Order: sequence, then C-alpha cells, then structure tokens
Amino acid sequence: MSVRTTKPALIEQGHWLTVRDCKRVLVVVHTVTFAQRLRDVFELLETDLRIQLVFTVAPHAFGNGTTEFLRSLGIATVPWEDALRTEFDLALAAGSRGVHELRTPVLRISHGAGHIKLLTDVAALAQGERRWPGMLSRRHLLHEGRLVPAAIVYAHDRDLEELARSCPEALPVAHVVGDPCVDRIMAGKPRREAYRRALGIEDGQRLVVVTSTWGPASTFGRLDSLLPQLLGQVRGDGYRIAMLVHPNVFAGHGIRQVHGWLACCRGRGIAVLPPESDWQAPLIAADWIIGDHGSLTAYGTLTDATTLLTAGPRREVSTRSPAALLSAVAPVVSPVYPLAEQLEYAAQLRCPGQYDQVAASLSSVPGQFHRRMRSVVYRMLGLGEPALPPLVAPPPLPPSLTRWEIPACRGEAV
Repeated sequence: MSVRTTKPALIEQGHWLTVRDCKRVLVVVHTVTFAQRLRDVFELLETDLRIQLVFTVAPHAFGNGTTEFLRSLGIATVPWEDALRTEFDLALAAGSRGVHELRTPVLRISHGAGHIKLLTDVAALAQGERRWPGMLSRRHLLHEGRLVPAAIVYAHDRDLEELARSCPEALPVAHVVGDPCVDRIMAGKPRREAYRRALGIEDGQRLVVVTSTWGPASTFGRLDSLLPQLLGQVRGDGYRIAMLVHPNVFAGHGIRQVHGWLACCRGRGIAVLPPESDWQAPLIAADWIIGDHGSLTAYGTLTDATTLLTAGPRREVSTRSPAALLSAVAPVVSPVYPLAEQLEYAAQLRCPGQYDQVAASLSSVPGQFHRRMRSVVYRMLGLGEPALPPLVAPPPLPPSLTRWEIPACRGEAV
C-alpha cells in the first residue's frame, strides 16, 4: 500500500533513499476512525513517485488499536515525537490534538456524516458562547488565537455558511470537496446483491443492521433495552442481524470486554463487525437499519434500507446536521411493541423520497470528492496532478457474517 518507513533519519538523509527528491507528506492518524477517513486521501497519493508518505500515530484517548490497524494495511509508523521534530511539505490530519506542534502546513479533513455532535467540553467556552460541532468549533481550529490548519476541507456548502459564523478566520482556507463515503456507497449500490451473497444472506432472508456511535446516549450505551428485542423477537431463518459499532467503543472498553457484554448473542447468529472492518457494504446490503444519531445511520439514507431510530440526545446534536434531519422523518423504535412488527410497519410506511433531504445534506458535490480532494492536495504541494482521473472504487466484497459472530469463551460450550 504505502511506503514503509521506520525512522525520520531515512527520510532526512537522502543518500539512503532509492527514490529521491520527493515531496514528503506526513499522515497524522489519531484513531481507527480517522485512519479510515484519511485512507481515502492518502490512497490518492501513494502511487505517485514524486511523493513520499510517512505515517505517525498521534496521542488520543481512543487511540487503542490504531497502530495495529495501520500495520494490517502494510503501513509502518514513525514515533510521534520524531514527527514533531521533522519538517515535511504537508501534513494530513482528521483530528486536531497536537497538530499545532507540527513543523509543517496542515490540511484538516472532515470526518463523519456532516457535523453532528456539539462540543462536549465546554470549560474553555466564554460565557454565552455558542457550542459548535467538531471542525466548525474555534477550539478545534485555533490554538492560542492562531489558526492551525493551512487548509480545511468540508463536505457541504452549508459548512462554509456555518464556519462564517463560528470561526470566520478559517473561511479563507476552507474548501468544499464532498464526502468519500457518499461517493463509495453510491458506487457500490449496483453491487447490492453481490454484497448480500458475500455476507451469506440467502434467498428469502432479510438483513437487519444495527448501527451505533459511541457515548452513553448511543445505541450501544442503551443496548440493554434493544438486545432483548433482537434476541427474542427477530430470530430464525428469516432474519440475519449485523451490528456496526463505532471503533471508539472498542478502543475505550477493549474488544474482549465488548464481546463479553454481548455474550448473550453467542449462538444467536448476531454478527458484530470488528472496528477495522469496512462498514459500507453491509449498509448497502441491509433491508433495515436500526441506529442512533451517529454517522452510519445517516449514511444509511443513501441505500435502499428502511431506517428506524433509537432514542437520541436532542440537545447534543446540531440542529442543521444530517442526524437532526433524519430524526424528523424516521420512525423511532419502541421497547413496548414487538420489534418484528415495527420493522414491517416502518417498511410499509416508507414513501419515495422520504430520506432525500437527509441524503442531500451529506454532500453538496456528490461524486466529486476524489477529484476535488486531489486538486487541493497537489496545489498545496506545488505539483501538477496525474493525467488520469482518480478512481472511485466501490466497497470491496465483505466476508460472511458467520465470520463476525461472537466467539465462545475458552472452555465455554458452544
């Protein structure tokens, strides 16, 4: 995949290198989630002999598993401390922590479906200052009053309108490039039947995908109210169930603990995708999506699935986000009534165009992320772009759901 490096010295001392005179691009990875978004960017660069990619893992509360994920892609990393001491031509980052210490121009990349969650740490806010989400917040873009990124990319024109109010200093370096997940899901929709076959969905079976962001108000944080319905009411040969849990849940609690909490799913045919897995194909393959205010639920509006919501935290969600728009048009799961009946009713209730406004809020330039993103990066590097259009590949075929079912504990009867 990428150029393997072990020490900045191998980059600084050109006589050690086989391919020389490269522009050096540092990819700053904080978490598995950020790595998955950055992958859509660094894959645009890695085949260019004029560019040397270098990867580092920056400190983060949810950083567990990040180095291992990069290693699974064939990527070696340099220590964060060494990256801070080394000069590069450009740095790519989806997170904000520590990037102000870098000795290089930083390109900040939006992640997730729009900007959903409002700033939770309000200690640094002035009295009466408005809470803005993620990369629209001054706290995420400024350090000691100085704008950190040399460029920022967003998915929608709406983001620039809000940035003009939240952090006008950043507006001159902001660009609208679209959303790579939107483009890949749309590219993969014609392959829906192939994804279902790869997942092991047989004729006559229907797939229920449960999505969860992280935090106490997420689907996983309230799973004790949903699991009994999944286990007791949506079972048998007619249904298959897959859970897409945010990587931060695994990073915060550990894979073994998450599987331990889901021990009641053993032998029930419920698959839990690992944090590093590709989640787009299962979304495309789904008949129903049961989710919360997280990004995956919003991305599900691009598919043919019928969406149902779990109870969510209205005060923690930006009112202009895709999640807020979805909450106005999607039915909500009730713990009182049989889940199978609610699924069928929601499918009957769904009407053409029900999610169109939500889907349109995800990207104002659908199908253009890779082209626009590459143009921004090459312009910042002072390089001409390759004379071929960038490839927008559909999601790869996934493994069978059986592979992702919760394994039995050692010594436990299956």
